[in-house]
Amino acid sequence: MPHFIVKTYNTISPLGLAVLADAGYTVDPDAQEPDAILLRSHVLNADEVSSSVKVVARAGAGVNNVPVDALSKRGIPVLNTPGANANAVKELTLAALLLAARNICAGWAYTQTLTGDKAGFNSAVEKNKSLFKGVELKGRTLGVVGLGAIGVLVANAARAIGMQVIAYDPHISVQRAWDLSSSVKQAHRLGDLLAAAEFVSIHIPLVPDTKELFNAALLTEMQPHSTLLNFSRHEIVNEAAVLSALDNNKLRCYISDFPSPQFQHHKKVISLPHLGASTLEAEDNCAVMAAEQIRDFLEYGHIINAVNFPNVEMSKRGMHRLSIANVNVPNMVAQISNQLASMQLNIVDMINKSRNDLACTVIDVDTPIPNELLKNISAIDGVLNVRILS
Repeated sequence: MPHFIVKTYNTISPLGLAVLADAGYTVDPDAQEPDAILLRSHVLNADEVSSSVKVVARAGAGVNNVPVDALSKRGIPVLNTPGANANAVKELTLAALLLAARNICAGWAYTQTLTGDKAGFNSAVEKNKSLFKGVELKGRTLGVVGLGAIGVLVANAARAIGMQVIAYDPHISVQRAWDLSSSVKQAHRLGDLLAAAEFVSIHIPLVPDTKELFNAALLTEMQPHSTLLNFSRHEIVNEAAVLSALDNNKLRCYISDFPSPQFQHHKKVISLPHLGASTLEAEDNCAVMAAEQIRDFLEYGHIINAVNFPNVEMSKRGMHRLSIANVNVPNMVAQISNQLASMQLNIVDMINKSRNDLACTVIDVDTPIPNELLKNISAIDGVLNVRILS
């Protein structure tokens, strides 16, 4: 059984650590030369990643705390765990819909101010309860922006409680399309969704194209007195634009899982302390998934849920395996194959996949691989790193 060292940051679920321990791995938060890094929210600097590191995995979906570009240049896959916390975020989104629709937070805050004897107390409750009159979600329209694992679950759950749902995602995957309820309507442009929905829930990743996507211009396309929910990333909305929309009654309510000083104490804002994935089940799921993906890469060269490399899986047919990370340029596979041929190594099976500027090649051979071959392949211009897996 191969022995690998995994360095952890943050507190990782014992279930995830057990996946590594059961495989004979050493888990050490103080390791100086680990083979892998497993983390949650720790902001990882490139200089913290020693030359021994072969893979970095985040027990969560977002990787904004990981220096992906710097690691890509070193041929290090950065893995995440999409979908592992999807149910937790879905349930919190449904709770937020209810908070907004029934004015629960404002009503609860009001009851904390009541004083006096029982008669006066009850009188105040009856006198002012109309201030917190809400609406029912059944029959209302929810717009879901982004149909990844979370967005699909939110859309389906909203349909199950009787809401009308319209969704927008020009990049929906085939799998997510199969998972989505057939009763969810498709919006061909984001503006169409905003014009139709009374509640809008954001479930898209933070990338350059989505940063401050919900700006002043886009918010003007929303229905008057609508509710905006952000359980995706704080930077996807423009704070000043949202505040202006709230103050001008364009937005009835803004619910965010990302507190900000700008929104503090605003009566139309409900801010939560980043609770989306903060459940025991989600933390377990993310840790187990990340640990299994680390094992798959270190032991088999498989890349699963990388944000910078293509997904690569190949059944092992030979006794010895090469895993190669390289830039995606012409003639790379031919150069690698020529090096194997020069040492009389027969290729039993091979797979090569690319993603944007990066590629991965996995090769099985039926005879031991000499270290000299590693040096020769490493010397090829564009090869980022090479590993032998036996």
